[in-house]
Amino acid sequence: MDDSRQKPPAARRVPPGAGGRMRRGRFDAVVIGASAGGVEVLGRILPSVPASFDAALLIVMHLPPGTPSFLVQALANLCALPVSEPDAGEPILAGHVYVAPPDYHMLVDSDANVALSIDAPVRFSRPSIDALMESAATAYGARLLGILLTGANDDGARGLAAIRAAGGTVWAQTPESALAPRMPEAAIALGAVHETMTPAAIAARLAAWGEQRIDKE
Repeated sequence: MDDSRQKPPAARRVPPGAGGRMRRGRFDAVVIGASAGGVEVLGRILPSVPASFDAALLIVMHLPPGTPSFLVQALANLCALPVSEPDAGEPILAGHVYVAPPDYHMLVDSDANVALSIDAPVRFSRPSIDALMESAATAYGARLLGILLTGANDDGARGLAAIRAAGGTVWAQTPESALAPRMPEAAIALGAVHETMTPAAIAARLAAWGEQRIDKE
């Protein structure tokens, strides 16, 4: 990471459901899923996330199994927050970015720790966007934001539906702005999405929230 970047504040753990007066932001965690074309979109969104961002970000990006992940270093070079592939049992901290390791499902357990699984692929994918989003919805409920980006299959649609059913907030990339529109289209068709946005609009909203210009609803 460029040493000239603003350093993030000391991280603190926020258990699921802390909410209310303990938090100035709207969410405890943000889960993001992407596939084909997703690296480029993440490269447009994450540079806008400030060091003051007061939530954890968990990212699933579909990658071929058995290949080393380049995402951590690539995203760390763009992001003011620390970026890592987590270990199983690692606490999920506000102000950190967690990237699912290749060929592992990344989940959130009931104590807001990372769980890793080598269970069978879900929707032909491991890591699965659905698996992360569904587990995070159970853990965080209304304090969760789910974002689904470009991709060529329907992984993530059911995960967004689970977040919405749990009272969380759900965004999807506008299909016309996606290199592969199938993923956001599937979520929209399922009725799982509150808002669709371009990558630039997603980046602007996250930046504004990180600078505490978005009030708790």
